[in-house]
Amino acid sequence: MPKITVCIPTFNRVNLLPYAIESVLNQSEQDLELIVCDDGSSDGTPELMSRYTDSRIKYIRHPQNIGKSNNMRSGFDAASGKYFIKFDDDDRLTTDFLARTAAILEQDFSVDFVGTDHWIIDINNVRDEAKTKENSQRWGRKNLMPGVVDNLLEVVFIHQSFQIGATLFRRQTLQELGFMLPNLQNCEDNDLFVRLALAGKKGYYLPELLMEYRSHAEQQGINRAIPYLFDKIKYLESYKFDLEKLEAIRRNRLAEAQLLLGLRLIEKGETQKGRELVLAGKSISTVKALTGLGLSLLPVQLRSKAFNTLRQVRG
Repeated sequence: MPKITVCIPTFNRVNLLPYAIESVLNQSEQDLELIVCDDGSSDGTPELMSRYTDSRIKYIRHPQNIGKSNNMRSGFDAASGKYFIKFDDDDRLTTDFLARTAAILEQDFSVDFVGTDHWIIDINNVRDEAKTKENSQRWGRKNLMPGVVDNLLEVVFIHQSFQIGATLFRRQTLQELGFMLPNLQNCEDNDLFVRLALAGKKGYYLPELLMEYRSHAEQQGINRAIPYLFDKIKYLESYKFDLEKLEAIRRNRLAEAQLLLGLRLIEKGETQKGRELVLAGKSISTVKALTGLGLSLLPVQLRSKAFNTLRQVRG
């Protein structure tokens, strides 16, 4: 049995996937298996994977797209390592990620997972120091003390400081919680960390840049924003916290997501549903809500231009 299972879910990323795979094969800790689970890619991913001869690599190919979280779950179900990490097919691990994080789990059996900080890289694999510092500050890692996190629920829900692709877990801990929920395309990572905290699991923060998160154009656009916001609403509606501080933040984030989704749907032409969501989230911004409702009166073919004009004015 390998010490560590590394899982890379992939979908139509044949040009970036090799960088992710090589980052695993080049780890200083070599007691591992790598599972690449392919969610029905229509590019050259099967041909790429056929060229890898390392016996530690397992390739799971789904003939049709089964959805992001379901694909991740297939990789998790095939895992046999004591420890487990999943990271995306456009990201990379630094050479010592597995060695540094696994050492902490080996030393302290009470720790359920170890998360690190990470670099921001561009499409050409170049590290951006300014964006990296900004990202660490934005997600509360600059102020997060090294070691076991005392206020874990606050850290993972309010600040969202842990990034799942930069976290090594005890596989048994994930098995107890059922890993990712099925049939989610987005926010499945936020949901997992909240469930871990609510279950009383113990997280450890290692303040080192040991993973590389890629920022690129494919992550933007209305076609990605709409399904993301639908899943964010589903995620936020699945909890109700006892602590009023957390519950107030949950309600505000839910209203914000409803408002933003409503505006996107109006822009796309789904007028009635968009108006309902804008009204549900209007407490966040009456001005945005009224603007969105006003633009919903325009012919559909004119809305995108009108929304883009408003973004440019505000931007």
